[in-house]
Amino acid sequence: MKTQIYSGNIDLAIRHYSSLFKLPSFRFVVVSLCLESIILGLTVNVPYILSLEWAINGFLLGATFFIATVLSDYFFAKSLLKKDIILNFRRILFLSFSSNIFLAIFAAISGMLTSQSSNESLFIKIFSLGFFAALSLRFLVINSISFLDIVIKILSSVFQPLIISILIFIARIERIYAHYIFYFVLASTVSILSVKLFAKILDEDGIEKFGIPSLKIFRAFLADWAENFEKPFEEILDQLGEERNVTVSSLIFSDKRNGEIKAIIVVPNIHPGPFKNIGSSPLPSLMEAFLEKEFKCVISVPHGISGHELDLVSQLENKKIIEGVIGAIKEARNFSSKVTNFLVTEKDMAKVGCQIFNGCALLTLTMAPAAMEDLPLELNEIIIQKAKEIGFAWAMAIDAHNSIDGQFEREKSIEIFKDAVSLALERAKNLEYSSGDIKVGAGKVIPEDLNIRDGMGPGGITCVLIEVDGQRIAYITIDGNNMMSSLREKILSDLERLGINYGEVFTTDTHIVNAVVLSKRGYHPIGEVIDHNKLIGYVRCAVLEALGNLSPAEVAWNKTVIPKVKVIGEKQIDELSLLTDTVSKKAKRSSIIFMISGLLLTFFLALV
Repeated sequence: MKTQIYSGNIDLAIRHYSSLFKLPSFRFVVVSLCLESIILGLTVNVPYILSLEWAINGFLLGATFFIATVLSDYFFAKSLLKKDIILNFRRILFLSFSSNIFLAIFAAISGMLTSQSSNESLFIKIFSLGFFAALSLRFLVINSISFLDIVIKILSSVFQPLIISILIFIARIERIYAHYIFYFVLASTVSILSVKLFAKILDEDGIEKFGIPSLKIFRAFLADWAENFEKPFEEILDQLGEERNVTVSSLIFSDKRNGEIKAIIVVPNIHPGPFKNIGSSPLPSLMEAFLEKEFKCVISVPHGISGHELDLVSQLENKKIIEGVIGAIKEARNFSSKVTNFLVTEKDMAKVGCQIFNGCALLTLTMAPAAMEDLPLELNEIIIQKAKEIGFAWAMAIDAHNSIDGQFEREKSIEIFKDAVSLALERAKNLEYSSGDIKVGAGKVIPEDLNIRDGMGPGGITCVLIEVDGQRIAYITIDGNNMMSSLREKILSDLERLGINYGEVFTTDTHIVNAVVLSKRGYHPIGEVIDHNKLIGYVRCAVLEALGNLSPAEVAWNKTVIPKVKVIGEKQIDELSLLTDTVSKKAKRSSIIFMISGLLLTFFLALV
């Protein structure tokens, strides 16, 4: 239940952010801006009797507005806003289109009210209210999402509506008096102060909860959502995180003929979250990529037992983990052919697979086809303690994370797994090591037609195949976040036709696939949108590759503890995500500030 609430809050945040950036295409924005500019040009001088001359002059004035807007926005996009993460030319142009709506409305109102008189002062007063509304929208947006300093924000907000206003003055006003300029200075001042007050009210929630202004968190979240730029949000996580020692265990398989490493199974007790490219979300595929480059072999990174309490805060921490693992693997020396057969123990819905590698117990945990979600780190500690009590040197437990269907009863599952693991370890202590050489094969497939939007991470599908005394065991790892119920069984059934006696299917639990699609879960588990037969075909290819290079091998295991790794807890991520919804609701209530400011400005202008 806790995990579901957590995921729901993140999904809620993503829905808010995605709705902000569902912008139309660049072509649509340009065409809409052009039509809007022509309408604005026609409304500036509305005669009592419409004429062809009015239409031509209005069209030409509108064309001037359009050109001025495009050129001014392009200038700012390529100069003052060039280094901004979010505000590109298309977004600025769309902002101008949106703010020009207020200019057009108030220009039409002032034009109609003064069409039969020469009351230029009334025209300017009414139009300055439109300038207030347009500037408020522009400054509110730019102030909220831009990472640049306040001076640049104000200049970027004021310049475009000011240019349009000057052009209207030239076309509509015969003589410009000092008090006309005062109206616009007053409107600008009220607008900027209103936005700053609005921002201050919104920032209070973030400061109260985290000591960080809400809009700073908003900008950081938006930078990652809109531009995949993770640094600002990771800096916030780093500020909120705490240092922990984390453990990563590995099985290293080397070719007995030449000593070259053939495959590595890496089991990090780190959660690959919280979402998208933030923190340790891409860790499984990053680990694969860096270790493949270093050791020139197939790397498998299944999900170790851990939950969102062990999300890393940044890419810097990912690098620290990967470097620690590479260093530990290079120091591996205890290679041996002492490997047992694979056994499976079932208790209630829990299935625990176990195989011993020279004193190290490798355990696979699944509830499939029942629902399976993150298991807590405490369970991993219990498993290791139990393994040592029985006489094993170490235990590597893999949370298969391979079945999602309905509710996951976490506490009940933990108790069941405790018993099932104990039974598996008790049985495993009686297993005998292989009488001869073991054989190992490895294969990998990267499905080119699948991506993170389908639920498939960049790590693809790996197979580490082990043959012990004629028994063949396939460990399949798919870079995804969980798997649709019963797909595991389909895969294992297909592998039997290839002569595989036992096996297990893991997902990495990568959260790089999270928050990239708007769905009920916020991501697609493996097999939700991917055709099952297609996926099984890819798995088969990886297994066939492993069968093709099956050869005598030795194995070594190691564990490495990486000290002082910065992690962020589930509670903090949950509260950060929930803050988005809280601030969004507060923004709706606080928007009355602009109505009050507009009424006060109207009242003051009526008096002068």
